[in-house]
Amino acid sequence: MMSEVIVYTTLSCPYCVAAKKLLSDLNVSYQEIDVGSDDALREKVIQLTGRRTVPQIIINGKPIGGFDDVSALYKAGKLQQLLNTRE
Repeated sequence: MMSEVIVYTTLSCPYCVAAKKLLSDLNVSYQEIDVGSDDALREKVIQLTGRRTVPQIIINGKPIGGFDDVSALYKAGKLQQLLNTRE
């Protein structure tokens, strides 16, 4: 079963580009949602994650954080485990 991965981004965000590249390099399918021009959607992401920055990465409904967070999970060998866990 595929994990559901959502990446909330803006067009001008270099960390968003880096996060999407990491996921793509790992052959992880994800849905990208641009919050740059939608204040209501951005507010929803803040409520969901408790963070105001992008990218915000959600895996199987669980907020993971941004690029630094997903990169750290990958380097620690924990990202694949998280991707393989469906609740």
